[in-house]
Amino acid sequence: MSAPSLLVAGAGAAGLAAGLAGAMGGAEVVLIERSRHFRSGSNTSMSTAMIPAGGSRWQESHGIADSPELFYSDIVAATSGSVSTELALALTRVAPELVAWLSDFCDMPLNLVTDFKYPGHSVARCHSVSDRSGRSMHGHLIDAMSRNENITFLNPMSLLEIREAGASLEARIGTPDGKDEWAQFDAIVLATNGFAANKELVARYIPEMAQAYYHGGDGSTGDAIALGSKLGADLGFLDAYQGHGSVALPQRIILTWAVMMHGGILVNSAGRRFADESGSYSSFGAKTLAQKDGIGWAILDRRIDELCRSFADYQDVRLSGAVHTARTIEELALLIGCDSAILGEEIALATECALGHKVDHLGRSYFEAPLEPPFSAIKITGALFHTQGGLVVDGDGRVQRNRAAIPGLYAAGGAATGISGHGSGGYLAGNGLLAALGLGYLVGKHATSNHENSSGV
Repeated sequence: MSAPSLLVAGAGAAGLAAGLAGAMGGAEVVLIERSRHFRSGSNTSMSTAMIPAGGSRWQESHGIADSPELFYSDIVAATSGSVSTELALALTRVAPELVAWLSDFCDMPLNLVTDFKYPGHSVARCHSVSDRSGRSMHGHLIDAMSRNENITFLNPMSLLEIREAGASLEARIGTPDGKDEWAQFDAIVLATNGFAANKELVARYIPEMAQAYYHGGDGSTGDAIALGSKLGADLGFLDAYQGHGSVALPQRIILTWAVMMHGGILVNSAGRRFADESGSYSSFGAKTLAQKDGIGWAILDRRIDELCRSFADYQDVRLSGAVHTARTIEELALLIGCDSAILGEEIALATECALGHKVDHLGRSYFEAPLEPPFSAIKITGALFHTQGGLVVDGDGRVQRNRAAIPGLYAAGGAATGISGHGSGGYLAGNGLLAALGLGYLVGKHATSNHENSSGV
């Protein structure tokens, strides 16, 4: 029996995981990527590299009791039940196996993030590389791909068209100079991300973020939706997205939400807090944008600054000059351009809440510790990071048409529906990477085993 042939479009986390899993299962993989700048300009490389998994060996070594069932229940709670049960169960169940595979077979040095707990997760379950940098994580996946002789990588190369051809699929692939050709494959994986870089689609499906700054790869133009739609594929959760409430200005570098989880606060240009900072950082994107001129300020102190230096993106924020220091509240107010009395009142109230002397009027129940001078202020805005809806897939990543699988066609990551429900509030930290890596891994395995089964092996 000949090895199955697998075409993977996209060299982000989803495509690399699919290609590696397929190649390790014996497939001959052709992996194509249209952007020459994918190493630094993909959503994976721009992420904070968090992979949630409930019941991993890293959690066990830390004495943390968790399970896929508990993780699944957190997703259901965050999305108010508006999530694909089949997909959420598949991803939460495979997550412990996934992080072990990334470590053992892809040589990715993972560790468990235990210094704080992200909103919505019952326990510490986010796994990451040491510098918590998407670029580092992406680099490990690219290195693993480069070492695998069963993967042919073509860049720049685009997937232009798909057509069904009996038991297989035909793909038209082309280079930027207009040269293209048709080739036949046993299976095709769409891993070209979502549509957050497509202003027309964002305005249609996510109007609240139509004018938002987009912090992601320029290749997320909805290619998978266009290709799948021509085959009659089902679409779902197109209003779902991950936003973010703190992107540093004017540098446009992500300010890790760990700042808030360690006790930092957000105020608007008038010096007033405007929402519970311990809530979903995804939903904070729209909340920050709703402030005057779409501007806010993150307030932190020396303790928080030191705790966040393990994040590569926070180091970038510091090196860029975005962190402004003030010895007093009066100096801090001068930096922000607000009334020092108003800002002082907000910091004093936050201090009382942190000490347990008052209940926060915005609903925040955990501040970790009071803010103490000297303070720092970082000018921020809200942003759209990536979409969480797309081609409807089952638990194996098979693209659906009228609720039945299109033979040989798969989707993973932003190209497929995710596990964040509708809107932005259901997004839990790392669920985008889980949908990318987890679905990619499941797709690669299924495409290989399905070929064996169809061949009578």
